[in-house]
Amino acid sequence: MAYDIDHIAATLKAAREGKGLSQRALAQKAGVPQGHISKIENGAVDLRLSSLIALARALDLELTLVPRRVVPAVRSIARTNSPDTLADVEAAQDALRSLRSLQKVLASTARSYPAVVELAQLQRFVRDLERFRLPVSALDVLKKASKTAQVFKNGAEHLNALRRSLSEIRRLRNALAHGSAARTLTEAVRPAYSLEEDDGG
Repeated sequence: MAYDIDHIAATLKAAREGKGLSQRALAQKAGVPQGHISKIENGAVDLRLSSLIALARALDLELTLVPRRVVPAVRSIARTNSPDTLADVEAAQDALRSLRSLQKVLASTARSYPAVVELAQLQRFVRDLERFRLPVSALDVLKKASKTAQVFKNGAEHLNALRRSLSEIRRLRNALAHGSAARTLTEAVRPAYSLEEDDGG
């Protein structure tokens, strides 16, 4: 039973982040206090049905009771059409942790080299990434940029490596802003079940 509640809370959080909403913005949209949303997402409070319905509607989700025997089919369809599975939530959290780590390294490095324009640009693009739900593919880019910034901090002769990281972070930010990063993760996936029959079959 606890897993079901955790899964629902994780799904709500993933849907909120996927829409680029802060807890405060969702609170205004759903009419549920921001503090309550925070507690729901952290599993610190039991989820009331009225709150669940309000949050689901605000996030364009629908609550439906289905016969247990069709649950695997429904989950397969939902998994295919949405990036909000539990595994994706965990991957997004890993990417967010990497983003926070990169921000700390950049802040420290920028204090050591305040005149390096590329560092300021990199910090700005990294701040922009906070607005998006980061795909699994972002992890490598963020970790590599973090290592590069650390190396640069230890010796400013690595400016070209910093510029390459800036280019990769800019490319990631632009892909997320235009929706192409999310598409590349899901476009090759085909559902095991479909609500409609294929034209050929």
